[in-house]
Amino acid sequence: MENSVGGVVIVVENREKLAPKVNAILTEFGELVVGRVGLPYREKNKYVITIVVDGDAAVVGEMVKKLEALGEIQVKVALSGICNA
Repeated sequence: MENSVGGVVIVVENREKLAPKVNAILTEFGELVVGRVGLPYREKNKYVITIVVDGDAAVVGEMVKKLEALGEIQVKVALSGICNA
């Protein structure tokens, strides 16, 4: 099966508390990550991360579930070859 390519946007609501945990999960799934931009928004205590991924959609889903399980995080994913019909 061909890998999906796409983007994942993560908004961390409590940057100081959760950024280390989010970074640990992203490191765990590092084989998926093609590129990453992380922007701390200190004035609002938020952290916005955009990553480009290339990998199995199921593995991307596992990463998203782990991120969402932390709470206080919003995750949106757009992958090639995935339709919500």
